[in-house]
Amino acid sequence: MNSSVAIIVLNWNSFEVTNDCLHSLAGLTHPSYKVILVDNASADGSADQLAAAHPQVVFLRSSANLGFTGGNNIGLRYALQNGFTYSLILNNDTLAEPDFLAKLTAYMDAHREAGAVQPRIFYQHNRQLLWNGGSYYNRFLGWSYTLGEAKHTHPKYAIRKEVDWITGCAFLVRNSVLQQSGLFADKFFLYNEDVDLSFRIRKLGYPLVYEPDAVIYHIAGMSTKSKTKSKEGYVHPLAHYYNQRNRLWIIKQYTPWYCVPSVALFNFGYLVMVLGYFTMRGRFQKLKAMTRAIKDGIFDSIQYP
Repeated sequence: MNSSVAIIVLNWNSFEVTNDCLHSLAGLTHPSYKVILVDNASADGSADQLAAAHPQVVFLRSSANLGFTGGNNIGLRYALQNGFTYSLILNNDTLAEPDFLAKLTAYMDAHREAGAVQPRIFYQHNRQLLWNGGSYYNRFLGWSYTLGEAKHTHPKYAIRKEVDWITGCAFLVRNSVLQQSGLFADKFFLYNEDVDLSFRIRKLGYPLVYEPDAVIYHIAGMSTKSKTKSKEGYVHPLAHYYNQRNRLWIIKQYTPWYCVPSVALFNFGYLVMVLGYFTMRGRFQKLKAMTRAIKDGIFDSIQYP
């Protein structure tokens, strides 16, 4: 079947990596897809550069930086309004094998009960090292994690399987399911929005699947890491804020009552350890960001349209 796919790629001040990603997508073997490029209010001229270099893509511009959630939701709304069978959220710092999309859609076409699927993802700097070999959630700890990160390829990561959640790096979802689950929760802005959407899809009864025969390569951390190390390290304090705040929102939303004691104990210890580490290293901007993340994570919560 030639199911149509809207491939949604988000750009923010990143001409070179987005340009490479779009060139990679131009070589896909799947017969029916359209690239939807959403620019998240870039200030470096990359939006105009990309529009000129890739006239074949659908180009959508946001007037403000809406984060990973809001930017991708622009593309998802376009996909739903224009009748695509599937939507693929794809990070702009990825490169794809030509047949990866065909393999993902072949699985979904053959398994109508499945809600979403992801490929096997390797690091771009070393294509023998996995970045994601399947994503899971430990409800007794309130902890999301992936298998195989920074591990050499192994037969156990080449097995198709159901997973707990699908990474937003490459998230192929059936649009009929998306109409039931809703889009990303805008308020997340960045991080853990994929966990939340995955859980909502699973709650509707649709399995989530890891398809290892489909392969892409990921640079990883491009939008949140600095090229030079400062006193605060490489990762921006805001990345820690969004990651920890949103992680607490996931815990509050999805922890069953019988897991509350173990989740509370584990995460109290974890947060104390992280705060202590930033204090000892003198990374006070990150310490401030983490303190605010804990406060907002506890007293605020996910909101859905």
